[in-house]
Amino acid sequence: MRDLQKKIIAFEKTKPSIDPKAEIRKTVDFLKKYLHQNPFLKTYVLGISGGQDSTLAGKLAQMAITEMREETNEESYQFIAIRLPYGTQADETDALDAIEFMHADQTLRINIKASTDAMVQAIEANGLVISDFNKGNIKARQRMIAQYGVAGQTSGAVIGTDHAAENITAFYTKFGDGAADLTPLFRLNKRQGRQLLAELNAPEHLYKKVPTADLEEDKPSLPDEVALGVTYDQIDDYLEGREIDVSAAEKIEAWYLKGTHKRNLPVTIFDI
Repeated sequence: MRDLQKKIIAFEKTKPSIDPKAEIRKTVDFLKKYLHQNPFLKTYVLGISGGQDSTLAGKLAQMAITEMREETNEESYQFIAIRLPYGTQADETDALDAIEFMHADQTLRINIKASTDAMVQAIEANGLVISDFNKGNIKARQRMIAQYGVAGQTSGAVIGTDHAAENITAFYTKFGDGAADLTPLFRLNKRQGRQLLAELNAPEHLYKKVPTADLEEDKPSLPDEVALGVTYDQIDDYLEGREIDVSAAEKIEAWYLKGTHKRNLPVTIFDI
């Protein structure tokens, strides 16, 4: 095994194999423990895209909230699933299917188009031209503003969907979808997340669909694997300690090193 590979696996805390049922229980207990440790919190908030990661995180959050209500007899505990389209959501049907699978306590729909366009216009009024890629990051940050706005009004915490296969490549927007109060999927790679959803009897089309961030308008529905230049199977094999093609391993490690700043809190004078 490559030296950096060992370091990354230790950091991401991935395992070569998992027991899906045990990981489900572990995650639900983690989500409940967080609420017990922070009794002022009564709500979990999560943006739902209709993809694998938000479907899994949302289902586990709803399970935890349901158990909290049953165990404490406090009806104030709730899970809020939020659809966050920019105008029209391309996979809106999948998002609705995901919410139905979760049995979310409450569903909100917050259209981020007006706020995103207003921010782009405000910046461009100063002579700058916002690229399509940069606008995609602004969309991701507007979605997180909405989630924290809802959480702040409902004594809530925002759940993140980051997992090991995403974290290793830093394939998320800093302070956008990378911002959250807790990340229950951390330690799982992409295929392990699918194993949990299969154990939970999720609709297959929600976790067998091609993963896409769908942020860029010039490249609509661009598959993650095309953007990254490696497949999730290669990333998962790498995280499970297997040998993979050298060029793929080098590309994964390059993404890991390039994205180091995303995995750290704001840098202080004592950090460098």
